Amino acid sequence: MENDLSESKQVSAHLDWITQNPGFRLLFQDGKKVRRIIACMLNEKTEYQNLHYRDMEKIRQVRRDLIKAIPLVILSIPPFANYVVFILMYLYPRQLLIRHFWTPQQLVEFQGVYHAQRAQHHWAIVKGLESISTSVQDSRLKSRLMELCSKVRSGVHPVVSDVHAVRTLFSGPPLGIKRIYADQMRHLCPLLFLTPRLPGFWIGRRLNSHALELMQLDRAIVRLGVHQLNDAELREACYVRGLNPDHLSPGQCREWLTQWLQFSTHLKESETSLYLHCMVLLTVNYPKHPGHWPQKEVDDFSS
Repeated sequence: MENDLSESKQVSAHLDWITQNPGFRLLFQDGKKVRRIIACMLNEKTEYQNLHYRDMEKIRQVRRDLIKAIPLVILSIPPFANYVVFILMYLYPRQLLIRHFWTPQQLVEFQGVYHAQRAQHHWAIVKGLESISTSVQDSRLKSRLMELCSKVRSGVHPVVSDVHAVRTLFSGPPLGIKRIYADQMRHLCPLLFLTPRLPGFWIGRRLNSHALELMQLDRAIVRLGVHQLNDAELREACYVRGLNPDHLSPGQCREWLTQWLQFSTHLKESETSLYLHCMVLLTVNYPKHPGHWPQKEVDDFSS
């Protein structure tokens, strides 16, 4: 009898810890919001791409958070497991915890770490484009693609017209999402924080799916208006699309996002490969000027 009472108290204390933890509360609140959004979609027969931008973004964030949080939630279920969870949370907050459990300082720090990881693939992606350009049959398109890559190499931030001039190369061979080399696709994966350790056909499908989702979000921002986004939403929108907003002002974030939307909202669904590549081409030199890339990175790229 005493053992049953003791176990009951332990379980009760464990449930109290789960329900009172701020991170879990925030996660549950977001889950409820998403459930209400989906219920409204079903009741009003609204398609996902026609939702309000903030509703679409909430669904995207919660889905990614839940995928990352599932192992931690499962680990937290058994009584006494909270001690292990506390230790793991303390030792590996970036790897195990989702943003609900991070402090504002950790959010900035960890996003910087994640951006540095994807930035390691920037030069490989541009170099891959230069290599692929040699197989382009149309001399005019070949010249424009090489010129675009040369601009990025030299530290120049391209304009939207530079990118649109080569867009036809990214809807079919050699740079379409279904035609691109597996190695190039694997370098694109970190831009969206996806694992590259999957078969090539699966990687292509995941890249295409995530790019289409971002394109739908872009159109939702246009419907809402960039000026309606607050500073935090601006920074998050830039970060998700490949730009590191750490040292940018809200005005710079708004300027870049406006340029990005001018590029992306004119793309077709078959041009997701161009969308993904521009997460490098239209970000690496903003707002830098020619010659600002560290010499080591230029040397590594040239090698």
